[in-house]
Amino acid sequence: MKKYLLYIACLLGTLVSCKKNLNEQPQGVLASDQLNTPVNVDKMVTAAYSSLGNENLHTSNSLWPWGSMRSGDAYKGGDGVGDNSEWNDYETFVTNQNTNSLTDQMWAQIYNGIARVNNALLRVNTISPADYPLKTSRQGEMRFLRANYYFMGKILWNRIPYIDENVPTTDYIKKSNVELTSDQLWAKITEDFRFAANNLPATQSDKGRPNKYTALAYLAKTLLYQAYTQDDNHNVTGIDQAKLNQVVSLCDSVINYSGYALAGDFGDNFLAATENGPESVFAIQYSKNDGTQFGRIDMGHSLTYPMNPEYGCCWQHIPSQDLVNNFKTDANGLPMFTGYNDVDATKVSDFLSQTFDPRLDHTVGIPGHPFKYVPTFVYQTSWARASAIYGFFTSMKDDAAANDPSFQKIPPFMSSSKNWELIRFADVLLWKAEALIELNRPLEALPLINMVRQRAGNSTARLKQADGSFISNYKVGTYQPGVNCVWTQDFARQAMRRERRLEFAMEGNRFFDLVRWGIADTYLNTYFASESTKRTYLKTAKFTKGRDEYLPIPLNQINYSKGLYKQNPGF
Repeated sequence: MKKYLLYIACLLGTLVSCKKNLNEQPQGVLASDQLNTPVNVDKMVTAAYSSLGNENLHTSNSLWPWGSMRSGDAYKGGDGVGDNSEWNDYETFVTNQNTNSLTDQMWAQIYNGIARVNNALLRVNTISPADYPLKTSRQGEMRFLRANYYFMGKILWNRIPYIDENVPTTDYIKKSNVELTSDQLWAKITEDFRFAANNLPATQSDKGRPNKYTALAYLAKTLLYQAYTQDDNHNVTGIDQAKLNQVVSLCDSVINYSGYALAGDFGDNFLAATENGPESVFAIQYSKNDGTQFGRIDMGHSLTYPMNPEYGCCWQHIPSQDLVNNFKTDANGLPMFTGYNDVDATKVSDFLSQTFDPRLDHTVGIPGHPFKYVPTFVYQTSWARASAIYGFFTSMKDDAAANDPSFQKIPPFMSSSKNWELIRFADVLLWKAEALIELNRPLEALPLINMVRQRAGNSTARLKQADGSFISNYKVGTYQPGVNCVWTQDFARQAMRRERRLEFAMEGNRFFDLVRWGIADTYLNTYFASESTKRTYLKTAKFTKGRDEYLPIPLNQINYSKGLYKQNPGF
């Protein structure tokens, strides 16, 4: 599907023409309803897909600036707190305001995606199945994409205006962001995912298109979020058991019938050579060598590369010391739930004298360790940019090796055409585990968590120095109740939450997990108290409960609505 994502540009290019006589119908200009042919409508569908990858430098649809950088997993990085200062406002919370330009840009990006979907869907709806045999499937795909965009908006802002294909553009200004309650907005999102699940085929020939099980997985995710009920001040007031049971059932369908599975090696999820593999449930599809100058590459991660000559810019999205220490394991190969942060792991010798989860070296670039699985391409302290402020680590999941065919420079920036995973099969396993634990069925969650841990322990083949020795001292064990742990509901919850951090670190999920669980304030303020002793710029950072769970509604959008939009609490 990647090569089709740019066709819409060609279509739109045919719509422009000039005539001196304004009373004549310009040649080459089509009325809107003339686009409603099967061929042209399918191009409109492709245009809707392309919005997923139409990010700019600061508005990644992976959501890392909001999901990783605000979670304790990542620092902003770059050349100091004033470099992309809007991100520093996100990371430290206290200076984040409704005038943050990147918040406004992300709002516009999401609603542009929704507008493309609605435009395509409106046209798809007008064509008969006889003329357009793909109609039902394309309707399912578009409603899936729309639900994806609204899910993003919901976890970023909570209360947002809901607009579907039946709302005339002249009425957009009349749709308030508080017209629907939080539950009613969740219901709109789940309605689209249910429609998609009921109307999409079990498999798709184009890898980028969602299928029935993609929709079921995203529906499970949405219901899991909705199950944690919040009051108007964002306090978690309860967990809906009926919705948790639906999550379990939906995950079972994906696990048992979809054909998805864990990749053999954790690193397969972050390489172009192994993209669209068994674990990929839904991914943003990027491309190069597609007829464009540089390709349709992942611009949302283009500022995350280190400063060495092979790359050159801009060393942002930097793993925190707390995250690195988090990968330590105990004598049984289990995570260290206490004491992991007592002594920092920073030097090569530190990673050999203690034991670690292998996912560390798939996630974090560490001085003295090979970068991105290339044994002779060893990360150096000189590759960091502002080490006195942010330390020396760098992010790896985002990046491609400089010699990888997917890598592409767009001076002064760079990125790659490797896919970015939005939902992996590991997500599905851990969503089911989470639901089971909150249903007080922790023993049923145990094998799901252990499956993820076993795969992690088996993911060391790429983690070697040039001489064949392992980069770090790896040890991963599974949870064995009565042997190395006491598997109560509370302990299982702790184990599941830590597993999500280990598995999905730097992928843009963590902050939203903390908000869903209702622990963002205590977790992050504890993190700031500890991490600020190592990174002094964090001394003024503070998460304010009842405000910082969601972004402020951008002031530009409130002004556009002439005051119809209501601001989130605390801003």
